[in-house]
Amino acid sequence: MGTKKSLTNFILLVLEKTVDSCVRLDHFINNSYLYAHYGWWDRPLKKTELARALKRLRERGLIDFMENDQLAYKLTDKGRQKAVWQSVILKDEKWDGKWRLVIFDIPEKRKQARNLLRRSLKKWGFVAWQKSVWATKKNCTQVLRNFIKNVGIENWVMVVESDNVSK
Repeated sequence: MGTKKSLTNFILLVLEKTVDSCVRLDHFINNSYLYAHYGWWDRPLKKTELARALKRLRERGLIDFMENDQLAYKLTDKGRQKAVWQSVILKDEKWDGKWRLVIFDIPEKRKQARNLLRRSLKKWGFVAWQKSVWATKKNCTQVLRNFIKNVGIENWVMVVESDNVSK
């Protein structure tokens, strides 16, 4: 999905920023302008477009219905992780002079986790300096450490934040 400004990204970002990661559908449709500061959505929501986006998000396991009598959506854990990364990717902030380096040596028996890490780093805009050394200027250290812990590869991955890197 990259940095594409899609309705699905907007929905994820709105849900991630709300107090309890949920929003009533009728409020979202009728008051979408209130959520404009959560993203870049600058036009009225069309119900059919919103319905398709919500369906895609549910099919991908990123959101789910609230278990109550109101028609409301909430983020799943997977959706929260995606939303947090989208907010990091989409931030257009000035570089703070620090590099974020990911250095890893993940054993062959954890090959799938290693491939997931590489795919994710590439998707998030990291640059490969070597096969197992990746770098970015984005301020994402804590989000990255949480991702690594959630995947269960923290014993083989080091995240370094430094303003003293020569390439």
